[in-house]
Amino acid sequence: MKLAAIDIGSNAARLLITEVIENNDGKPQFTKLNLVRVPLRLGFDVFEKGEISKPRIGMIIQTMKAYSHLLNVYGVTHLKACATSAMRDARNSPDVIRKVKLETGISISIISGDDEAAYVYENHIAENLDKEHSYLYIDVGGGSTELTFIADGKLRYKESFNIGTIRLLKNMVDEQHWDEMRDHIKSNTKSKWPVIAIGSGGNINKIFSISKKKDGKPLSHELLRDYYKEFSSVSLEERIRIYKMREDRADVIVPALQIYINVMRWAGIEEIYVPKIGLADGLIQILYEEIKKKSSL
Repeated sequence: MKLAAIDIGSNAARLLITEVIENNDGKPQFTKLNLVRVPLRLGFDVFEKGEISKPRIGMIIQTMKAYSHLLNVYGVTHLKACATSAMRDARNSPDVIRKVKLETGISISIISGDDEAAYVYENHIAENLDKEHSYLYIDVGGGSTELTFIADGKLRYKESFNIGTIRLLKNMVDEQHWDEMRDHIKSNTKSKWPVIAIGSGGNINKIFSISKKKDGKPLSHELLRDYYKEFSSVSLEERIRIYKMREDRADVIVPALQIYINVMRWAGIEEIYVPKIGLADGLIQILYEEIKKKSSL
């Protein structure tokens, strides 16, 4: 069976197409067939003007049309499409969702910050973690940051904060936002075990790629601080040229590092693992569970 998830974030829209094969014991095996990312950058409209502009609505519709063609080519049987922070905040998001449905047949659901954090947890990360550490899952997006704390193999705390890379670029995050996040982290990530961070989002994946670390090896808090200083000391154009970044990555990578560094510092975490999973992966898991539940009725 082929499943797909669309994640419409504040910086980019992603389409993940996955094949699910059930083993003899009934356990599902998920194989990624394709991942497509389009930098729609909705947050640049929404966080400044409160709505999505006509040109960007056109971009959304064209992107969804392209995704629809890919879904047909791959023979996808089930789809889950969700939008996060920018669409949550946009006044005209109901109108945009209606237009997308009319022109492409794709139904988009706007999910809350709490749901976003929960869907990320649906990757079943906890099943693969040892019980002698606690884990703080940090998912940094353009409009929000989702934190999920796992201790003794169980979900202990999840919260979404309106601190994201595009909001930071637009100077829309004040001291009060940071203080709230810091207080939450200090109150809710206490553990008898050492705490390790797990990072999600395109920026931490890019940093991991630049670091040339082997898969499965962590990045240190100190290394993130070094990259923050390094990237902050050069212009956007130099970042694009020296580190071979796209422009829509080069501008948000500095505020992303600021978020990861602060969260890790407040939680007293020295290392972060980057397993290349995100909201779209969680949506696939949720979709699979929903299909299984329906078939068993």
